[in-house]
Amino acid sequence: MKRYALVLSMLLAASAFAQQRPTLDESARFLAGLPVEGALAPLTQSEIWRNHANALDEAWFKKEYFQLGPIRAWMAANANEYYNSSNTMYYMFSGPDFLYAHAFFPNANTYILAGLEPVGQVPDLSSLSPEIVGGGLAALRASMHTILQTHYFITKDMRTDLGHGSLGGTLPILYVFLARRGCTVLDTTYIKSPAEGVKITFVSHGPKQTLYYFKTDLSGGKSNFLSWCAAQGPGLSLLKAASYLMHGEGFAGVRNFLLEHSRVIIQDDSGIPLRSFTKSWKVDCYGRYVPHAEMFGKYRQPDLAAVYAKDPPPSELGFAFGYHWQQDRGLLMIATRK
Repeated sequence: MKRYALVLSMLLAASAFAQQRPTLDESARFLAGLPVEGALAPLTQSEIWRNHANALDEAWFKKEYFQLGPIRAWMAANANEYYNSSNTMYYMFSGPDFLYAHAFFPNANTYILAGLEPVGQVPDLSSLSPEIVGGGLAALRASMHTILQTHYFITKDMRTDLGHGSLGGTLPILYVFLARRGCTVLDTTYIKSPAEGVKITFVSHGPKQTLYYFKTDLSGGKSNFLSWCAAQGPGLSLLKAASYLMHGEGFAGVRNFLLEHSRVIIQDDSGIPLRSFTKSWKVDCYGRYVPHAEMFGKYRQPDLAAVYAKDPPPSELGFAFGYHWQQDRGLLMIATRK
């Protein structure tokens, strides 16, 4: 009887402890600067967290007004079939940019993101000191600064910002973007195959959806990662600020994979070169073509420039896209398989 009472007492204590720990979704909302209940609620009363929340609210308002809202409107008007599609979504060279993956394809059943940044972790925030939490939140904001102010990550800066403190890697950023996009995080699992990564199950406005992020080198030819992706079915693909890597043969494997396994590819000029799209593709261009004169100047595409030189020129885009942050310099290509 005493033994039974002891076991019962231990179970009740464990249950109480579990109830005190923040849920995954509570952690995501806390990092995103959104109201949260449960174990993390007391921490939202601190000046550090309120300043964090105010900074993200301000950045998010601008992001929604200048980028996310216009993207949703553009997709609904120009690519509604894919905007509403539940197909798998591929976003190579993405880093933790779930923000744009979800903006372009909010209904995908599975998102597959890939980059070189480590997965990282989100510890039990309720067990950390206020100083550690404050330092982690500051580093998190710094790591997202460029993408919130423009529309892409600067990889080396992100590595530096998230290389210190308790919130490392891409997972904290993924949580912020999920929460700010109105998604509820249900489960997070670390995985080892086909590459080191994380699997996040979440729900937004309909059925459960899955987000994968893989830390993997996309250079070379075929790989276990690309073979795994091929088994996920024809996809909706996004390429943005991809450093023109697929313009050479060093990344022929991922370029060929996307051309073989995509129903649609939405990209800027840094993705797959126009010359790689065969007659089985229809490529529509929007915005303006402004070649880069600095580090990417050698990747100027004469055939793409000729498309934009036609009279009348391609339709205006209405939002910035690619490496140019100015709204009137946005360039977007939408390639659909015939």
